[in-house]
Amino acid sequence: MGIKTYLRYPIVAAIMLTVGNSIPALAQGDVSRLLDQLQTADAGQAAQIERELERTWAQSGSVAMNLLLERGRKAMEAQDFATAIDHLTALTDHAPDFAEGYHARAMAYYQSGRYGPALDDLWHALALNPVNYNAAFGLGVMLQEFGDNIGAAQAFARVLELNPAHESAKDALMRLEADGIGRAL
Repeated sequence: MGIKTYLRYPIVAAIMLTVGNSIPALAQGDVSRLLDQLQTADAGQAAQIERELERTWAQSGSVAMNLLLERGRKAMEAQDFATAIDHLTALTDHAPDFAEGYHARAMAYYQSGRYGPALDDLWHALALNPVNYNAAFGLGVMLQEFGDNIGAAQAFARVLELNPAHESAKDALMRLEADGIGRAL
């Protein structure tokens, strides 16, 4: 069953219909161009385009906010999740329209075992930036862990719609389909 099949479900529809506003207007053109390029990129090109997209999404427009994001990410690398959450909470408090702050904090919450706040932050990140396939992938992982395999399949399908080269989403969707998700009776 193809990716388009999952689009009739509400989770993907909600992600697709949400209009992101956290990316500065100049960068939105870059994001659109990069996402278009990603559709036909080979594996090597896709990796480079993904890095460019992630760099674009990580720019808040404020040096101070970018520093909070960097500090939060470094704390996560050091597995100091409490400090990461503190930095990223300061970021989301001071830059509530910056999607990557919520995405990063969702990862910190998830890694610290705080699934409710992680899920909430993923939804917030996707509301602000509905084309962030990494946040959509994280949502799929969480939904699958909660036993919502159809919702997870929707999220993974959305990831692949945005980034056809996303191997983790391909693998996750194939595993779900092998388990019967998406098959007609």
